Amino acid sequence: MTIIEIKIPHQKITDEAFIRSIIFNKVKPKGNFYYKILKRSIDARKGSPKFLLRVEISETPIPKLDLSEKINQYRIDKKPKQVVIVGAGPAGYFAALECLKLGIKPIVLERGKKVRDRRRDLRAIQQESIVDPNSNYCFGEGGAGTYSDGKLYTRSHKRGKIQDVLELLVAHGAKEDILIDAHPHIGSNKLPQIVSNIRNTIEENGGEVKFNAQVVDFQLEKNRIIGVKLATGFEVSCDKIILATGHSARDIYHILDQHNVALESKPFALGVRIEHPQPLIDEIQYRQNPRHENLPASSYKLVSQVSDCGVYSFCMCPGGLIVPAATAPGEIVVNGMSLSRRDSPYANSGVVTSVEKEEVELLGFNGKFGNLAFQKSVEQSIFNFGNGGQQAPSMRLTDFLNAKDSKDLNPSSYIPGLISAPLYDLLPKFIYNRLRDGIKLFDRKLKGYLTTEANVVATESRTSSPVRIPRDPTTLQHPNISNLFPCGEGAGYAGGILSAAMDGQNVARAVFNSWD
Repeated sequence: MTIIEIKIPHQKITDEAFIRSIIFNKVKPKGNFYYKILKRSIDARKGSPKFLLRVEISETPIPKLDLSEKINQYRIDKKPKQVVIVGAGPAGYFAALECLKLGIKPIVLERGKKVRDRRRDLRAIQQESIVDPNSNYCFGEGGAGTYSDGKLYTRSHKRGKIQDVLELLVAHGAKEDILIDAHPHIGSNKLPQIVSNIRNTIEENGGEVKFNAQVVDFQLEKNRIIGVKLATGFEVSCDKIILATGHSARDIYHILDQHNVALESKPFALGVRIEHPQPLIDEIQYRQNPRHENLPASSYKLVSQVSDCGVYSFCMCPGGLIVPAATAPGEIVVNGMSLSRRDSPYANSGVVTSVEKEEVELLGFNGKFGNLAFQKSVEQSIFNFGNGGQQAPSMRLTDFLNAKDSKDLNPSSYIPGLISAPLYDLLPKFIYNRLRDGIKLFDRKLKGYLTTEANVVATESRTSSPVRIPRDPTTLQHPNISNLFPCGEGAGYAGGILSAAMDGQNVARAVFNSWD
């Protein structure tokens, strides 16, 4: 067996005979050979774009991928220990799978609806500006990632086994491409079925998943949570509890605070979402318009430093859509998503800057909830500019930089619609100034990025949680609540589907190890 790296012109990536000839010329095998692509990426830095392939070569047939053991690895003890998991996002569901693997029975409580049933509420916010506080783009089975793109890229390689999470997703219905692509992506049209399949695995192996099960209080006794109370009045007792509620479950933080559970203010990021025509980004990145059919919609990743503070692109969605991600009436929050084909004529990305506790304290937002209150105030002030619906305040990108009102706006993928607004006044001044200067630097790195054809849309504010629920780095338990295991994005320990899933697995193992 040999592993090599080869470059393939993008026009030839579907030509197996050509790929075999490249391999043959590089390896010079004596007889017949077999190959398997291990990794695939695109190099578009110079000249015509090329695919970079890492290839395994063998003289004997390479077995086809068999992930049946991923589904059949679960066992549950005859009289299993139980753990309550609050939240059915990637952290909660992957914690549940890991619990089953360890013989523990997970009881998952989700405030929202099943993944398919969420669609009705997503249509309501898109078309009628009706926000259901428990069923929206952030809340419901699968969490925020299900209906906001499903990108599977992370730098958190030290958190756990990324390949294990990817293989579990493939075992539950994702395409095998996510195992080899440098920037894997599933798509918001494919994820719902995968999420449903994960739930089926949990339930078929002895776990429980309860929907419309919003936690409204915790029952504590001697610095331990002994149960949770649901909005329905039903109470669930627990010996161990994994809190995986996501970055937008603000009520959970306040409930914990009422019980004197230690919490911390945490830096987060805030900004806007910028939408370009996808052909323009393709022309900049690939130097092609239209792009070749073998090339995916092109993306970008941009970072700049302004006054020692980062300004960066976040959750870039090539061939994507901007969606309304508010979790309560009276606020404007936007996010991005792509379907599996990424065939929308638009490209959008969050462009945000970090927000520190010291900055918001100067504006009168103090204490452990200072950052959260600041985040909420910006979302509400953006909403108050509009007509009471989910229309998002917007400007042309060039006008945004020049602090000049936009007389009209470009076409957009945002279904509720855009309204022209002076975002240079509506956004906090320190946020606007950093975004303005950072975007100018972006244009130096990506010539043509700064264009009148792009819209700036507010507000991109849910990149991460502004509150952290502390935990011991070794036991992963809360420092003063011995059976509470904070987990995932809502606790401040993850930032995306993969990192949240791995954190869920790690926390489940910590729960197992905590039993005598």
